[in-house]
Amino acid sequence: MEEATAPLVVKPSNIKELAESPDLRFIPCNYVHKYSCYSNSSATNDIDDSDSIPIVDFSLLTSHDSHQRSTAIHHLAKACQDWGFFMVVNHGIPENLMKSVIDCTSEFFNLPEEEKHKFTGKHVLDPIRYGTSFNTCKENVFFWRDFLKVFVHPHFHSPTKPQPYRDIMLEYSEKLREVARKLLGGISESLGLEESYLDKDLELESGLQIFVGNYYPPCPQPELTMGMPPHSDHGLLTLLIHNQVGGLQVQHQGKWINVNALPNSLLVNTGDHLEVIESPFHV
Repeated sequence: MEEATAPLVVKPSNIKELAESPDLRFIPCNYVHKYSCYSNSSATNDIDDSDSIPIVDFSLLTSHDSHQRSTAIHHLAKACQDWGFFMVVNHGIPENLMKSVIDCTSEFFNLPEEEKHKFTGKHVLDPIRYGTSFNTCKENVFFWRDFLKVFVHPHFHSPTKPQPYRDIMLEYSEKLREVARKLLGGISESLGLEESYLDKDLELESGLQIFVGNYYPPCPQPELTMGMPPHSDHGLLTLLIHNQVGGLQVQHQGKWINVNALPNSLLVNTGDHLEVIESPFHV
């Protein structure tokens, strides 16, 4: 007589704990994505391994040489209009600071569960929020991801552990905000506006800046699950540190492009709000 067994279903608490389960050989069925880009053979044909994402040299964008700056603004405009993504090099944020951000974020995810669950938020506007997947309140199938979201401007917040995290996050968020303002200044000029137009019109000094750390642990069946669903970002700009581990993709002209980020670069994604602002100027 054959014995029927029900598929394993796990209610998500955090993906790290699940991934580190000693007997985990197969992922629970409520983590299996039918339309994963790996499980859909036709979709894999639409993945491009090229590293042709545009590159913007920040040192030229902020140069006092008018020709260099004009050239950099042109490259920035093309990247925004044709791609919506670009890599920023020579941005001036110290490499050791970026590494410290990655290391301290990893240390946060390695904290005991009782420490992390102090920040298990109930509302998207909680200033510090720890959770898993994407939106567990509405999902039936979950994503292979834990996250930490922290509001760092206009009011700065930070977890108290690990101990150096607060100072590192404060320095990094301030430097990143300056890079974002310079990029938005270049975008303003590329639209035929004054450099300060977006800064003043959108009142960036009082605008919301959110730090997000994502944790994607090893998976026994990576072809069946996803770390994050295809999505666009709200807001103006997303500036991302890429830790050289593969898996991140962006969509361009209907094809998924594997991101092969340059060391010490920032991957920038133009958000929905910026797209709305830019669209009236492209007629």
